[in-house]
Formats: sequence, C-alpha cells, structure tokens
Amino acid sequence: MRELDLHGVKHEDVDRLVENFILLNNLPVTIITGNSQKMTELVKNVITRNNLSWGHVLPNWGAIVVKEGRESDE
Repeated sequence: MRELDLHGVKHEDVDRLVENFILLNNLPVTIITGNSQKMTELVKNVITRNNLSWGHVLPNWGAIVVKEGRESDE
C-alpha cells in the first residue's frame, strides 16, 4: 500500500499534496498525519470532497487509510 507522510509539511500545502496523492494512486493508500488535529482535519476534508472514505490505522491514530466508498470511521 502506498504511503504519504505529512510530517514537516506546511498546512497550506496539505490540500494539494493529499488530493494529488489520492487521485494518482490506486486505493487504498495510507496518509501519515502525526498527532496534529489540524493536519488530520485537513486530510479528512480532502477525502470527503473526493467522495472517498477513510479509517484509522489502529492503534496509530496518526495514520489514515483512504479507501473507495463513502463510509468513514468517525
């Protein structure tokens, strides 16, 4: 599974990077957000806007798996 690590990425760059990553790769993919609540929200916004779903990689709450469909873990 492909992985995008957002550690060190500025919040203003997240939208473009995440959207390009999820559109240019076969799903599912993993996005590492770290412990930043803001980073997680930015990533979830892109996922939702693209009509995809997500889930956490438990027990790691700082990683999100993006998958097809609209059902997400909340």
